[in-house]
Amino acid sequence: MKTENIRISGRATPLPYSRGAARPLPQRPPLPGFRALRPAPSARRSGRRGRLQEERPQAGNASRARFTAGRAGTSTAMAEGEETPPPPGSWIKDLADALDEGGCDLETVRNIIQGRQLPADLRAKVWKIALNVVGKGDSLASWDGSLDLPEQSIIHKDCQELIDQLSVPEEEKSVLTLDIESVITFYCKSRNVKYSSCLGWIHLLKPLVHLHLPRSDLYNCFYAIMNKFIPRDCFMKGRPFHLFRLLLQYHEPELCSFLDTKKMTPDSYALNWLGSLFSYYCSAEVTQAIWDGYLQQADPFFIYFLMLIILVNAKDVILAQESDKEEMIKFLETSPANFDLEDIEDLFSLAQYYCSKTPASFRKDNHSLFGSSLLGLKDDDTDLSQALCLAVSVSEILQANQQQGEGVRFFVVDCRPAEQYNAGHLSTAFHLDSDLMLQNPSEFAQSVKSLLEAQKQSIESGSIAGGEHLCFMGSGREEEDMYMNMVLAHFLQKNKEYVSIAKGGFMALQQHLADINVEGPENGYGHWIASTSGSRNSISSVDGDTPNGSGDGKGVKSLVNKMTVALKTKSVNVKEKVISFIENTSTPVDRHVSSSDRVGKPYRGVKPVFSIGDEEEYDTDEIDSSSMSDDDRKEVVNIQTWINKPDVKYNFPCNEVKENGHMFPSHLLVTATHMYCLREIPSRKGLAYIQSRQALNSVVKITSKKKHPELITFKYGNSNTSGIEILAVERYLIPNAGDATKAIKQQIMKVLDALES
Repeated sequence: MKTENIRISGRATPLPYSRGAARPLPQRPPLPGFRALRPAPSARRSGRRGRLQEERPQAGNASRARFTAGRAGTSTAMAEGEETPPPPGSWIKDLADALDEGGCDLETVRNIIQGRQLPADLRAKVWKIALNVVGKGDSLASWDGSLDLPEQSIIHKDCQELIDQLSVPEEEKSVLTLDIESVITFYCKSRNVKYSSCLGWIHLLKPLVHLHLPRSDLYNCFYAIMNKFIPRDCFMKGRPFHLFRLLLQYHEPELCSFLDTKKMTPDSYALNWLGSLFSYYCSAEVTQAIWDGYLQQADPFFIYFLMLIILVNAKDVILAQESDKEEMIKFLETSPANFDLEDIEDLFSLAQYYCSKTPASFRKDNHSLFGSSLLGLKDDDTDLSQALCLAVSVSEILQANQQQGEGVRFFVVDCRPAEQYNAGHLSTAFHLDSDLMLQNPSEFAQSVKSLLEAQKQSIESGSIAGGEHLCFMGSGREEEDMYMNMVLAHFLQKNKEYVSIAKGGFMALQQHLADINVEGPENGYGHWIASTSGSRNSISSVDGDTPNGSGDGKGVKSLVNKMTVALKTKSVNVKEKVISFIENTSTPVDRHVSSSDRVGKPYRGVKPVFSIGDEEEYDTDEIDSSSMSDDDRKEVVNIQTWINKPDVKYNFPCNEVKENGHMFPSHLLVTATHMYCLREIPSRKGLAYIQSRQALNSVVKITSKKKHPELITFKYGNSNTSGIEILAVERYLIPNAGDATKAIKQQIMKVLDALES
């Protein structure tokens, strides 16, 4: 690798590519050896990396057995306690013999190769086995060979350029060009796809051309790769890149947040990583080494973890960059070109580590990204693009915390209101009332501190409730879970790693337990649902001793449940407030503007529509302005300059609140005729985006939550003889909201008076 490149190093044992291999997954190599550009250990931030260095002892001077294309590497001294590798070339002979015998399957191949790089003369046979094309017929046999697509000239030009890049004898160029052009043309015709150079198919064919395959095998391999390993919608703003962002956020929230701030979406730098399986930038030798491992892995999602490692590797460089956005994108986009052969083993080792630390729902819930288009489901595309964080199925939550040993284990945080939690909850869940975040921030901060302490103690004690991965559970009803989303966004903004949300919330948990007949005697889930209010339903059991007196921890109050109760009763004030909250059954009363407010006169030719009142608990007749792209509101202004403008009558510091719970420090500025939201730019102190401009005469309603009077909702729209049309909805968390809404209301009255006169 070039001296300026980022070096990957530090793994001492070969990586078993097979997920079904008998050997355990390798632990993550210590990152100091992985990043040459990382600062000295003493300067590094504390956190997971420090913990990992404690988990796994340094490998010392242990060296690795390496194999380069076409030959076996030489064995070197191994670290103490490691097995002596076989003599050079012996595994290659075993592999050749197995391939020559015929009938060799992928599992047999993987057991022989053990993650080592393939010899060039055996690569074609192994790849065909991995792609399951051995013995496949000639798909092009029935084709008439017509090269007559409208975009045929582009296809021919791209094929010629590919051949020119290869060391192909002059007399073979025309034949090879025809083979490649035929493969692309037939694929387009058979799949009814229009060819474009930006699809990157030429780069996918490049590693295959090096195998010197006959045309039929070349097509079969290309088709298998497209079908099994290239995700659906692999284009700008496509679903695969929304998923990658969620994975990055799960493991590296700080880096993800930084890139989000710079508006550097994954498709801007990783489109050619994913679309060409790294062949776009990597050398032929490095690409072959990557494909050796990736195809044997037989897991299309594994490329996401290879992509993740590239970003993790460059994290410190990215965070320290002061260059503009385009330069940074170029730096990331071309970073795979820096890899050389000796880096690939460690690249896969670290990818395997991150893979083992990722919920299985990442794959299971997104399996439709790969495979036949007939099975492709695009219903969840919006969910991925708008998802606040990675979602985990309730079945995985239950299964994960029952398993022993390594793997993903969840610390479940129930964010529902107290009365819902008391009526029934997952017995291992910690209760964090999301309402406290707005009602009483100091109590919320104390609750979060207790939560993290409970998580730490549950892990140390080996409790079934313990887990390094935080999973937030709401009710499963979107309108109720808005406050939970705000709590979740709080943790993400604090760069808390391993944060997820329980898909479907508590309703999904109840349904899952009912579906699996949880109360059957042979079922291990019998006492997952607990109640602290004395109630019980068909799938719930009260916290306490199990019917058989078992002491395994499943039928008694868990450690986390005890700490939740302790938190609730630690002070009289907290306890009284919780009781008051539960017993508060008063009905909200709408407060419409009185006649003294002078809105009794006709409003734009129809009856009055502007009002200020309590917001209905489940108000769904809304259009959130968050559906507008931030790119449409890019005007940057100086906050103080705008505040000091002579026409600005009021300035209210606040937080803009999105439907998904994200909060953004902002300023509401009120002029004689308009209301502006200036969203602060974190990376540019004193500057802000003009997030919205709304005419005061377009405000049709201002509401607040009864329990959270500082959370104000503004609805904008038009009125006509057929009623009110809501065009936009904005929410703000405003300190002293009463004063703010009073001032805004008065200014609206003046505007309406002027319009009427």
